[in-house]
Amino acid sequence: MIRVLFLCASLTLSAAAGFAQTPAPVPDESAPPAAAAPAAPAAPRAWGSLSPQQQKLLQSYQGKWESLPPERQQALAKGSQRWVSMTPQQRAGAQQRFSQWRAMPPEQRQLLRQRYQEFRSLPPERQREVRESYNRFRQMPPERRMQLRQQWRQMTPEQRRRAVQTMHAPPPHRVPR
Repeated sequence: MIRVLFLCASLTLSAAAGFAQTPAPVPDESAPPAAAAPAAPAAPRAWGSLSPQQQKLLQSYQGKWESLPPERQQALAKGSQRWVSMTPQQRAGAQQRFSQWRAMPPEQRQLLRQRYQEFRSLPPERQREVRESYNRFRQMPPERRMQLRQQWRQMTPEQRRRAVQTMHAPPPHRVPR
């Protein structure tokens, strides 16, 4: 059970920490565009089609807006709309997560991107299970979470691999007596 919780928490934390709900207060032009499966090329957006709140958030892009690729314009517009619709508490949390993301070394960010993609490639039912396990982990007392993290850190790579395999193995068949 501990191993399952750690794996689930690791996957979910990886996804949540880096990507899931982390819009930038002022989007970073150097950040790679979000990976999405576009059905058709994005149409360019006119600066005037943005709300006044979005324009204020994206004011550093005003002079170069028309020269941005349509996909970038769409991503910036979508991110700014999400930001505008957040409560102050949600914005504070997003700013904190964004600061943590920016402080990470590039290698760690890349690892989190990979883990997020692994999570997204799971079947929906498996994603739900991972989220549920993560939520159970988060509801544990902090002391218990620390204890479980310590146990996970002390496991060898082989023990972790076996834990993952055990988690994916079908439950043993029980013979009624």
